Amino acid sequence: MTGTVNIPLAGTERRTSPPAARTSRRTEGRYWLALVAGAFTLAQLVLVRPGMGLGWDEAVYVSQISGHAPAAFFSAPRARGISLLVAPIAEWSSSTALLRVYLALLSGLALFLALRVWRGLFPPRVLALAGALFATLWVTLFYGPQAMPNYWVAVGALAGVGCFLRAWTDRLDRAALWGVAANAALMAWMRPMDAVWVSLPLLALSVGVRRRWRHIRLLLALGAGLAAGAAEWIVEAYVRYGGPAQRLSDGSRIQGGLGWHIAIGDQLRSLGGRALCRPCTGPMPSVAVTAWWYALPLVVVAGLVVAVKARRAAVTLVPLACATTAAIPYLFMIGYAAPRFLLPAYALLAIPAADALVHLVTASSRAWRPVAVAFVALGLAGHLAVQFAVLDHAVDRTTAAHREWARTAAELHHLGVRPPCLLTGHDAIPIAFYAGCSSAQTRGHNADTTRAHLLRTARRTPVAALATTHGEPPAYALGWPLHPFGGLRLYVDPAARKGVPG
Repeated sequence: MTGTVNIPLAGTERRTSPPAARTSRRTEGRYWLALVAGAFTLAQLVLVRPGMGLGWDEAVYVSQISGHAPAAFFSAPRARGISLLVAPIAEWSSSTALLRVYLALLSGLALFLALRVWRGLFPPRVLALAGALFATLWVTLFYGPQAMPNYWVAVGALAGVGCFLRAWTDRLDRAALWGVAANAALMAWMRPMDAVWVSLPLLALSVGVRRRWRHIRLLLALGAGLAAGAAEWIVEAYVRYGGPAQRLSDGSRIQGGLGWHIAIGDQLRSLGGRALCRPCTGPMPSVAVTAWWYALPLVVVAGLVVAVKARRAAVTLVPLACATTAAIPYLFMIGYAAPRFLLPAYALLAIPAADALVHLVTASSRAWRPVAVAFVALGLAGHLAVQFAVLDHAVDRTTAAHREWARTAAELHHLGVRPPCLLTGHDAIPIAFYAGCSSAQTRGHNADTTRAHLLRTARRTPVAALATTHGEPPAYALGWPLHPFGGLRLYVDPAARKGVPG
């Protein structure tokens, strides 16, 4: 075909099929992708439950645009994309359940659109299975309805790489070219550095080939998308952090200093349902929980072999390369782990993994096919059972923690710490959001005020300092009345008690 490179694609034979057959297959492919996305949305609503409450990071992001509580300190590593994504709900409603439903619906739609981009590059059944593999990971289900940026980087990576391949192989596909720019912007809007890591192979491919206009256009679209998505982050870096270099330096410091850190073991420990593994100590999860992580590279390599035999190696190597660069900083450059960090890699690896599993079932001889089907079915059933068990544990534990924050906020209200108010100390950021208060710290990664300024605030605003049962409050709060509550000690400024009944 004029204007294409020699990359044989799955489904090329459909060009010789009758128009009715092509239409039927396209409709069937959309149906299966829509079914996967719909099941993903429903699973979020049923298994994660809209009433889970907001987490620490969610409280930071949502507070930036919420009328429920003042904006929390926004540290250097963060970007404001997720705050803007939740703005249509959070700006006028404080309902966490409504926000969860909104994000679940939006994440399901995003998964459908991201998978749909790959039609023609892989058979529909491969794409449907890839979507199902990614969507049934406990970490995908857990973070799909949360106000967190990692899932959105993942679907942006999945859709962006697919658009890149479509534009690469067909110079007339202008929609794919716009898709490259839009999805690069989405990733950079959410997490600029993650967007760069995902895009490195695409940038290298665009620069390293023979200079053709369509390759230059791809490079320009990718660069423009990254720049547009990161523009707000860059402007804010100059306004608040002393420039992009200083903001990157501050972000590295907050994350413990980026450098050579082998975090593979940390990521394995986080697979048992730990949202944040910092410090990442304790025993490894059981083999049943981590088995899929060991199997994934083997299945992906098998998928690459299948792609080579099917003469579509390029469309498998590109997402594999992007998944690798997306995972590198979180496996080898950071001293802690969170399972959500690897969501972009999981989304991209799902396609070659699904290709391998479909090939195993369909390419087996008639005698061995029942064995292959039973082997894949049993393996997937066991995998799903483990994922849902880990998800259930993570949701229960997280919900309990969030309810404890809400109970603490209610107790502070009872003690006279009501809006406008200020909290400092242990877990001050999320509890302040639940209480409708501001939060401030004089030390640590979220330090944003001084002791003198905090004491001046206490003269006109109810203030409370929070400490654990084994921690020490700030020196200025030692003379304040102590109120033990749950696992915390609440030191409440005596002025806050004025006007409180009984």
